[in-house]
Amino acid sequence: MGTLGFLGEWKFAEYKRAFRELYMSGAGSGERSALLEDQIQTTTGANTGGATGCADGALSWSSVRGKSMGSARGARVLRRSRLKVGVFDAAGSRINGGVDRSPCTALSRDVYAMNEVIIHRGRDPHLAIVEVFVGGRFLTEAVADGMIISTPTGSTAYSLSSGGSIIHPLVSSLLLTPICPRSLSFRPLVLPANAPVTLRLGSKNRGREVEVSIDGIRLSRGVGVGVEIRVVGEEIGQDEGGCLRGGVPCVIRSAGGDASSDDGWVGGLNGLLKFNYPFGEEG
Repeated sequence: MGTLGFLGEWKFAEYKRAFRELYMSGAGSGERSALLEDQIQTTTGANTGGATGCADGALSWSSVRGKSMGSARGARVLRRSRLKVGVFDAAGSRINGGVDRSPCTALSRDVYAMNEVIIHRGRDPHLAIVEVFVGGRFLTEAVADGMIISTPTGSTAYSLSSGGSIIHPLVSSLLLTPICPRSLSFRPLVLPANAPVTLRLGSKNRGREVEVSIDGIRLSRGVGVGVEIRVVGEEIGQDEGGCLRGGVPCVIRSAGGDASSDDGWVGGLNGLLKFNYPFGEEG
């Protein structure tokens, strides 16, 4: 959850209260979730026809309130988007490579990252040369220590330390951030979540290979020239049955009774990050 604790809504000492409020809020996830029951009633009226439908605006928490919390205790469920990641060789075939913490885990299919995907030079002293493609079109040849593709959730992690923007978790997007680029004009980019991004190790690279990390877990072997890291934002929407799919549901605690407020995210910026905090003043 990182050292800033943006995902740490609850302290461990409050675990009993956390489980109690989670239970009382009526929050849930999956096909049989009733977490949006109140929103369904307000948006579709009496024509819902059943308790399994899901309302539009799945990325919004403004009108979601816990069923049993009462008017002064707002309960919100935020579905944090992820990245879908695939690793392919120069011939376009998927690479079956494990990760360090689980050598038996193969990348024979796409994997998901909640924070970021990182391609970096590792122990090699030379800058990495990475070709960047967006939507299948060549964008630039990055000469840097590496590249980061992050979700809005991951925008306050490694990407933030590399000069990337802070993105609200409700913004459907992904963030492309260079790590110590050679060119000062290479700035972070915010892209639509459905824009496919490809990072390919260029033939000009002086090192034999670079390292790839997915949510802090490094691939068991590096990637060589011509290997592609293909990334696209996870789709968050509804399945054929009308229920939510995609994303990681997170229960957001509220400091006040106004369920439409953004106090959790804004409070995190002010309290944890000390956003725009003036120098010379004690907090």
